[in-house]
Amino acid sequence: MCGRFTQYGTREDYLSYIHADPAQRDIPYDPEPVSRYNVAPGTKVLILSERNRRLHLDAVHWGYAPPWWHKPPLINARVETAASGKMFRALWQHGRAIVFADGWYEWKREGNGKQPFFIHRQDGQPLCMAAIGSTPFERDDENGGFVVVTAPAGQGLIDIHDRRPLVLPPAAALTWLRQDTPADQAEEIAKRESVPAECFRWHPVSRAVGNVKNQGEDLIRPL
Repeated sequence: MCGRFTQYGTREDYLSYIHADPAQRDIPYDPEPVSRYNVAPGTKVLILSERNRRLHLDAVHWGYAPPWWHKPPLINARVETAASGKMFRALWQHGRAIVFADGWYEWKREGNGKQPFFIHRQDGQPLCMAAIGSTPFERDDENGGFVVVTAPAGQGLIDIHDRRPLVLPPAAALTWLRQDTPADQAEEIAKRESVPAECFRWHPVSRAVGNVKNQGEDLIRPL
């Protein structure tokens, strides 16, 4: 985890939830739904970040590989090691961001196959998933990219998968992505302020989600 999620709400829904002050953001008004029910690695994803003390939404490649990395790009970073490890330390210090989502998918082995589940907040609110990436996010080239920060699943979620995205409440999410928030404070936010596992629920969904070409509301409908 996290290997697939949804981002089907409107930009205004997400920005209102995080209490992003319109005076402090450089984001055009857009009431149209993003309408992505099957966001996959290797695609461009809208992420929220701060530069020059203003919030920006940019379409950024999901996946990161530094120049010395000769394997497929990574899509996740473990919160336990991201702040100090060689791979992600610089991103943790200077490239923190938030990925808005409505939920994410996990696969659980059942019988001879794997059953996908859709996991979302019980209260129906959006998710502010912690992310780190290569800045500047506004560039549009092959050297950019981001990863989703993950944490141990905890409680009932571990029955589905042992990892989950690090989801932050709105105030903590805004502090997390600020450029003047020190790296050690970001570590404390990640350790102490994430949304707990008991705030999520899940249900089985169609195996059609396994094909990245499939989109639509049917993918999140309970079986």
